[in-house]
Amino acid sequence: MSLPPAALPITGNTVGTFVPAVRHRLKQMSTELRNYFGTSFCLRDGNTGELMLASDDRILGDESLLASICPGIQREGVPAIVAEETGCVLLAIPVRDGSSTYIGTAPFRLAISGNTSPEFSKFSQMLGCSPKEAKRWYQAQSEWTVTSLERMASMVVSKATSDSEIERLTEEIDKVSDSLSSTYEEISLLYGLTQNLRISSSDSQLGDLALNWLLEVIPCRGLSILYQRPGSRGNRNDSADTQYESQLLSVGECTVDSQMLSHLVKKLNLNEKRSAFVANQRVTERPDWPCPEIRQVIAVPLVEGDNIFGWLFAVNHSEDKGFGTVEASLLSSVGTILGIHSGNIELYRRQSEFVTSVVRALTSAIDAKDPYTCGHSDRVARLAVRLAQEMGLDKETLNLLYMAGLLHDVGKIGIDDSVLRKPGRLTDEEYEHIKLHPELGCNILSGLKQLEAVLPVVLHHHEQWDGKGYPHKLAGETIPKLARITAVADAYDAMSSDRPYRKGMPADRVNEIFREGSGTQWDPDVIEAFFAAREDISNIMREERADLGFDVSNWIKSLQDE
Repeated sequence: MSLPPAALPITGNTVGTFVPAVRHRLKQMSTELRNYFGTSFCLRDGNTGELMLASDDRILGDESLLASICPGIQREGVPAIVAEETGCVLLAIPVRDGSSTYIGTAPFRLAISGNTSPEFSKFSQMLGCSPKEAKRWYQAQSEWTVTSLERMASMVVSKATSDSEIERLTEEIDKVSDSLSSTYEEISLLYGLTQNLRISSSDSQLGDLALNWLLEVIPCRGLSILYQRPGSRGNRNDSADTQYESQLLSVGECTVDSQMLSHLVKKLNLNEKRSAFVANQRVTERPDWPCPEIRQVIAVPLVEGDNIFGWLFAVNHSEDKGFGTVEASLLSSVGTILGIHSGNIELYRRQSEFVTSVVRALTSAIDAKDPYTCGHSDRVARLAVRLAQEMGLDKETLNLLYMAGLLHDVGKIGIDDSVLRKPGRLTDEEYEHIKLHPELGCNILSGLKQLEAVLPVVLHHHEQWDGKGYPHKLAGETIPKLARITAVADAYDAMSSDRPYRKGMPADRVNEIFREGSGTQWDPDVIEAFFAAREDISNIMREERADLGFDVSNWIKSLQDE
């Protein structure tokens, strides 16, 4: 008769290759079987039937019988009653331990009905002992029925199967948990990077942030970003002749420098391949490997469109293992984000250069139109920046104000030369004509989206605090703040500069006019800032014209250091 078709899995460590470890594991299996059945089991090799561990009572069973049935029990994978005599049965149970299977065997005393007596001479051979030892064993055992033994075996098999399944599911849950934890870290990293994709952040700032986050996720000794910036002969296309200027960012134990990584990129032709590259010991132990310091490496491009801005490297696995697709995939995602960011910065730089060229061209056109006021726009721009800085405006606003100051008189391009260059006093009609230049300037610039922010200054820099200015007679704080600042800078340069028909006013007279006009013609707060920065303003008027670009922070700092 047989029991349910399932082998009995024993939980615990896999049997090792050393004899002491094997013996310890066999004892663990025997103890577990004793706990289930209340009796000691022998354990035999499932392939050969060879005795591996004897039972405590030294009842070993029929060697020839068990040697012949063990392979079948292992093959079928089911427990079975393999021999039966009056008063006794022999139970065999397959026990799995990792990749090995052992057969646990033990005899059980059966209850006998009526006046039937056990024949010890018959089942002594089944027990592998003498009739006298068989009798002594029989008298020491508790009685079982075949039904109860089968039921108990079924319960043991069922419990063992459940335990094995629970252990398997627990391992799966642990794996899923580890995977979810790793995935969460990766998603958090990528989310953090995308939240830092600001044009105001340099590619180096975002790269450094990415490297430090990746060091917590990727099992590597060190990480590097090799930025490839085009040199004088290069461009962003990946031709073999492109000349690059390199910048290296590194974290962790990174034993390679920019020269080594540049050599690796060139030697492996990575700029042509434009895809992730993974090399482990099978590749790095070759004699032609270019960097002996690198045992394992992942290299992914910082790519955007047709442009490669550099390479992201993970160098040397922290446990000296090989890198795989999981690490390469994460690095590729980060490389794509960094590439897009570098592409955005490059695009912004080109747009900024274009806007700068447009502004310079328009400023030159104004100067050419009215050579008597050459340099006026640049001086007004710098004066306005200094006033705004005194009033506590932020860096971005200072840069915007400088651009607005350069363009505040762009509308004079549309004013008649005879009026604009007239050396004497203007007639009322001529004055009305020249008063058109704010609106003309606004119209000229309104088609350029990049210059939208300067339009309020261009249009309203001749408004007055008391509402008597032009073109819209705005008053007080309804006048845009940057226009109020530019108005003071514009008036100061106009009064202080020499003209063909008059000399510039002395400083005392300019100061007097500003004090009288504070609160009527000009914003009192701007006039207060003017007097607070009076010395710097005088120095600005004495400076030669300077091309500041649109980042005035360095100029402001140098002015404060003087």
